[in-house]
Amino acid sequence: MAIFQNASYYISAHHLSDLPPPTGIEVAFAGRSNAGKSSAINTLANHNRLAFVSKQPGRTQLINFFSLGENRFLVDLPGYGYAKVPQAIKDHWQKILATYLSERSCLFGLVLVMDIRHPLTPLDQQMLEWFSLNKKPIHILLTKADKLSREASHKILRSVQKEIDEKWGASVGIECTVQLFSSLKKQGVDEVETVVGKWLNTPVNHIPNFVA
Repeated sequence: MAIFQNASYYISAHHLSDLPPPTGIEVAFAGRSNAGKSSAINTLANHNRLAFVSKQPGRTQLINFFSLGENRFLVDLPGYGYAKVPQAIKDHWQKILATYLSERSCLFGLVLVMDIRHPLTPLDQQMLEWFSLNKKPIHILLTKADKLSREASHKILRSVQKEIDEKWGASVGIECTVQLFSSLKKQGVDEVETVVGKWLNTPVNHIPNFVA
């Protein structure tokens, strides 16, 4: 399917007023700083520098939009949870992210990136609480799966899926799926494309809370 292969930079936003008009379909990528979000986006797009990868967590402080064509967009949200970011910046982005995730009418679903070695941190759970209120689908990437053995990674996968189903997924009627992913090994790319491809091909009037 290779839906991300033609991704190209579109616009960046520092404030909600900088966001482009809410048309088409957007899929947002979110995750803690250093969870591997930018690497995952680059791997999916088969592009080394589409999303900026920094050795210093917390560097991405903009909402970056990438066009996928046909009025479909991948949205790279700022990483959250890095302790050395000043409190004023944390407060600014908490407000921006909460508003974007809860009020953006053309946002179809959320891809939430977690380091498989540290899944479901309190901030990840806060993100799930914010977004699940929309009743929109969520897909979780357990990144850096190559750091663990096959047995250990699948054990964590089952554990995370169980907790997700009980708190934010099946039990409350939300589509919330989980998979293993490795940018280094390019593991899980086809699965992401299948899930997100389905989202992007949905007519806009089928998006929950969509306002034309």
